[in-house]
Amino acid sequence: MAIKKGMNLLKDLFDVSGKVALITGASGGFGQAAAMALAMAGGKVMATGRTEEKLKPLVGEIEQAGGVAGYSAGSPIDHDDVMRVVKDTVDTFGGIDILITAAGVNKPNPIVDQPPEDWEMIMDANVKGTWLYCKEVGKVMIEQGRGGKVILVGSARGELGMANYTGYSPSKGAVHLLAKSLGCEWGQYGINVNAIAPTVFRTALTQWMFDDQAFYKNFLRRIPIGRLGEPEDFLGTVIYLSSKASDFLTGAIICADGGYTAG
Repeated sequence: MAIKKGMNLLKDLFDVSGKVALITGASGGFGQAAAMALAMAGGKVMATGRTEEKLKPLVGEIEQAGGVAGYSAGSPIDHDDVMRVVKDTVDTFGGIDILITAAGVNKPNPIVDQPPEDWEMIMDANVKGTWLYCKEVGKVMIEQGRGGKVILVGSARGELGMANYTGYSPSKGAVHLLAKSLGCEWGQYGINVNAIAPTVFRTALTQWMFDDQAFYKNFLRRIPIGRLGEPEDFLGTVIYLSSKASDFLTGAIICADGGYTAG
């Protein structure tokens, strides 16, 4: 009897069935993986990104697999678009329980060669877009009065510097501090805010690192587990941070990096 009770407790801790998740950057590697994972775990997913053409196939794949999903295209740095996407989510699914901000860009360059427009693009996509979605979804979660889970996708580069990453690293450091600040600000509402800081994962943004064998082999020496990441490698962390299991965790930066930042 005690074993059965314990099994039910564990199942309940990680249960996200019926929860509504809004996922930004859903056309990218992290966003797609998170959308599929939460939908297959019983969540209701609203996918957003800049173009309908990239969102529609994802939603179709989720529905074909028996999941529940919708999409609402829009720019993550346009406040009007963000407000509309949040409203679409509430109108479609009745509220928002989980926010995952997976939208982001990078354009490596030595700082002396980097045009100011590139810096602004990186900071807008990685910081402003995250901030806007937190702002608008935060309003919804606070008004709902039932708490919520906010998961910001940061980066190991938000913890460690890297040559030619003088736009990207500061932007992800800002995302990490936003998670900490909102963790402090929203704890009173039962809203948990945490960040996942992956190292290099295979996505469209990083495929060049996998293709460049010299870079790949050199980078691999820094990862104790001995390989770079695949989007599926951070799904367990997503489910954990989306569920009751993480109710006492907020303002944390979880480095899903194969040990990259450990030494």
